[in-house]
Amino acid sequence: MLEFTRQAPASTVVLEQEKEAEVVKPIPSERLLSLDVFRGITIAAMVLVNNPGNGSFVYPPLKHAAWHGWTPTDMIFPFFVFIVGVAIPLAFQRRVEQGGTQRDLYWKITRRSLLIFFISLIVLHGFPYTLEKFSHIRIPGVLQRIAVCYFVAALLFLKTTIRTQTIVAGALLLGYWAAMMLIPAPGFAAGDLSMEGSLASWIDRTLLPGHIYRPMYDPEGIFSTIPAISTCIAGVLTGRWLQQKREPLDKVAGMFGAGALCIVVGYAWNWVFPINKPLWTSSYVVFTAGMALQLLALCMWAIDLKGYKRWTKPFVIFGVNALALFVFSGLLARVMSIIPTTKLDGTKGNVQTWLYEHLFVTWLAPIDASLSFALAYVLLWLGLMTILYRRKIFIKV
Repeated sequence: MLEFTRQAPASTVVLEQEKEAEVVKPIPSERLLSLDVFRGITIAAMVLVNNPGNGSFVYPPLKHAAWHGWTPTDMIFPFFVFIVGVAIPLAFQRRVEQGGTQRDLYWKITRRSLLIFFISLIVLHGFPYTLEKFSHIRIPGVLQRIAVCYFVAALLFLKTTIRTQTIVAGALLLGYWAAMMLIPAPGFAAGDLSMEGSLASWIDRTLLPGHIYRPMYDPEGIFSTIPAISTCIAGVLTGRWLQQKREPLDKVAGMFGAGALCIVVGYAWNWVFPINKPLWTSSYVVFTAGMALQLLALCMWAIDLKGYKRWTKPFVIFGVNALALFVFSGLLARVMSIIPTTKLDGTKGNVQTWLYEHLFVTWLAPIDASLSFALAYVLLWLGLMTILYRRKIFIKV
């Protein structure tokens, strides 16, 4: 179930693991404001790119790459998966300090994963609730992928060492690369990475016919979720690094260095296994993990080390209620899309197009009007989330 709490977010804490399957040992640590800011920046960007006034008029950096390659928009989802991983070692310690057992943690992981999965499936993908809608409901999705990645990464964190987690992440990436390049989809050549011919695309439309985002593939499909788990594990390893007894500047420098190395490796891998978000290729995982490390390190340096905090409040407000913001903003967008109205040209439209045309198109160029609508939508939710924040209401699962 959803949990509503009026307490401020608990301080981040540390888990130490010495051996395989060993019980975790707490080491206190101070909360890093930069983590909430990173999460807030990510979810704000997600709401922005998901809600243009008109999808036909969008600036290129705010659109996904057509297939291979990347844009800033292609960084958003892996950043969110990454920060989910970072939070795992930090959040579990609170449960340990409150007297939680290993069994309690396993139950929390399972319950939270199932809730995130089905909240998205039923509340977002199932709306509006009609028999026809459910007969073709999209089963994969953003939160569904997050739920799976969180479940696997959290269990690995509890049961294995850092070394094992690193090996698993690497094995998933190498195994996915080998499968995609060496195993042909029926009717296609091995190594075909096209929308129709890739192994991942074939698996999606074979196992989930009529229940995927596009006819040929799903950008959050079954097989491509395997390397996404490595994105979450990269976050877990980063969280473990933040728990080390090192000087803050050393931690930031280490993240900058590791991030730079990942970016170089990801770009090099791109030559033989192209960076591709819909396929969540291994090169994409390494490259985006490097970018996430760089941004998180920058946030830590600016906020936690240098004390530049005046600009952070909007992103903290978003960050502490990120899941609620994603669900509610997506639900409102769907509500606006099904309420019928008339467009300026007299044709049929909906509330979303009515607001876009009457508030922005009348005085802005279409592409600027589309961006302005998206920005206004983000500001609307900033206002609503501020109300929750000031009342210290934090919605969790």
